[in-house]
Amino acid sequence: MIALYMLINTILDLFFWILILSAILSWLVAFNVVNTRNRAVYLIGDFLYRITEPVLRPIRRVLPNMGGLDLSPIVVLLAISFIQNLMAQYWPRF
Repeated sequence: MIALYMLINTILDLFFWILILSAILSWLVAFNVVNTRNRAVYLIGDFLYRITEPVLRPIRRVLPNMGGLDLSPIVVLLAISFIQNLMAQYWPRF
């Protein structure tokens, strides 16, 4: 059971960092620091979008429009942190 706990926790940690990288890349693209015409930047951005969008899309539908401010990554990051804390508290220890 500990191995399953560690696997789930590692997957949640990876997704946590992927969300942060996706947010940072979107800011860099929005402020023209990096250009998506660069093939490497495009591929990284496309990968991050494909990984994060299925989780963020349902949350975007529920949250009200904040005028260009996307709060869905913050909601997901808080949910991941909550799940990790809940698992650490209630996972059976052997």
